[in-house]
Amino acid sequence: MKKINLAVVGATGMVGRNIIKILEERNFPCSNVFFYGSKRSAGTLVNFKGEEHYVKELTEENFDIPIDIALFSAGGAISGHYAPILAAKGGLAIDNSSRFRMDEDVPLVVPEVNPGDVSFHKGIIANPNCSTIQAVVALKPLHDRFCIKRIVYSTYQSVSGAGMDGWRDLSNGLAGEAPTKFPHPIAHNVIPQVDIITENGYTGEELKMINETRKILHAPNIKITATCVRVPVFNAHSESINVEFENIFEIEEIMKILGNAPGIKLYNNMEYPTAITADGSDDVYVGRIRRDLSSNGIDMWVVADNLRKGAATNAVQIAELAIKNF
Repeated sequence: MKKINLAVVGATGMVGRNIIKILEERNFPCSNVFFYGSKRSAGTLVNFKGEEHYVKELTEENFDIPIDIALFSAGGAISGHYAPILAAKGGLAIDNSSRFRMDEDVPLVVPEVNPGDVSFHKGIIANPNCSTIQAVVALKPLHDRFCIKRIVYSTYQSVSGAGMDGWRDLSNGLAGEAPTKFPHPIAHNVIPQVDIITENGYTGEELKMINETRKILHAPNIKITATCVRVPVFNAHSESINVEFENIFEIEEIMKILGNAPGIKLYNNMEYPTAITADGSDDVYVGRIRRDLSSNGIDMWVVADNLRKGAATNAVQIAELAIKNF
């Protein structure tokens, strides 16, 4: 396997630090690695595979070096400017922001779900929303067999999904301080708003889940609705997913399919995973599977670490797929 020149953009953020950790854990093959951040974080030392590296300020001048793959986790504005620059030079940008996710020319990839879409890229591949990633890992094998007709998402999302500011709101809130990131206190509370509320009443996060699920599954006609809720949990997202199928099914077959699906750890109906179960793991945990007594469908509980599988690990997995074509 060819060793490549790799860059991590947004190296000092929560996702960026997890990307660095996962690159080490998976022994990603790179000849040279470059770490970029804001002017404020420039000069910060990053340890990678036992060596210290300085974080460079992200500027067009500093970015003008041979880079094969760059993993972006610095926000949509940064990705929107620098990812096309890298693509124009023949490099590949793997972007964790929402900037390119719904672009028709940009693949939106979860390696366990639609790995073949990687080959269609034109220099940019989008990493899906954290909540969408864990959901589609569980939904894809069921859709292949039973044809999903409708999905109802209810999410219970940790504060790390809002970055360090969200983490601090919970930590400081437990000490009695007022929030600075969320519109209401998150300590001892739940907030039925993740992202901005749009004109149709849905939040940005809810619309992401709806639109991204359809794109990843190549199923534009699936009916989907979502309610996304922020909960006082530091890390790992939990989801209640109601699925209605076109085809008749048996619960035993559902369990068998999910038990054999890649990236899933399945629990029987007498046990179930929680956010603590998933924290620090790259797997998607599925439990509480039961027949929906009101339709030809099921309810299930899906949990994953949103910083790892929901962001950093998925991005690194995409890069692993992509280097096979280098």
